[in-house]
Amino acid sequence: MLEVSNLSVAYGAHRAVDEVSLMVGPREIVVILGANGSGKTSLLKAIAGIQPATPGAHIALGGRELTRLRADQIVEAGLALVPEGRGIFGELSVEENLLLGAFARRARAGEAANRTRVLALFPRLRERMRQEVRTMSGGEQQMVAIGRALMSAPDILLLDEPSLGLSPLLCGELFTAMTRIADAGIGVLLVEQNARRSLAIADRGYVMANGRVVGEGQAVALRTDPAVQRAYLGVAGGSG
Repeated sequence: MLEVSNLSVAYGAHRAVDEVSLMVGPREIVVILGANGSGKTSLLKAIAGIQPATPGAHIALGGRELTRLRADQIVEAGLALVPEGRGIFGELSVEENLLLGAFARRARAGEAANRTRVLALFPRLRERMRQEVRTMSGGEQQMVAIGRALMSAPDILLLDEPSLGLSPLLCGELFTAMTRIADAGIGVLLVEQNARRSLAIADRGYVMANGRVVGEGQAVALRTDPAVQRAYLGVAGGSG
């Protein structure tokens, strides 16, 4: 279980994230909705140890405090981030990118099994193992990025805008993969522009605005919430 409470991120005098609290359980998909600039990416970076949180934050995974750990130590603790833009090594092959994901000590003993699971999740990567990642399509590169994160054997996977720029067909494959990742026991915390599809696969969701959580609930309830429908699902508000 990932537990976050009172998490704030500041850039100078500006608070990009303001006292956010959330949780993600095993096998659970949790989506964060919000307009551009609402603090979603800063939140994920802080949880992953890439961006420092302000004093007073609490981040724990399976009861272990992560707040003051380095990013590499957080990976070792069982949390992996797939950043917006993917963060892959374009000059390296698919196989080399996946091997880099298995560098964490926690992942080394299970490297072969994790690789098998990744290739079962994304079968087209099996045919491209020696291909340089920079020559692949955006959707295939996203598969590599997620596969590399899964090679670290995470308990919680953070995904920042994974469907950005992808075709509808590849979006469908990606969202199907997320449900299979959760079914395998991994908790997923998802920041995603495609609110309709993400709420369709999510268990719960949080809504952020101006760095704060302004709404939360079961995904089915958020799908029918008039404010969420107007803001994120393209449903016009009624009169009254």
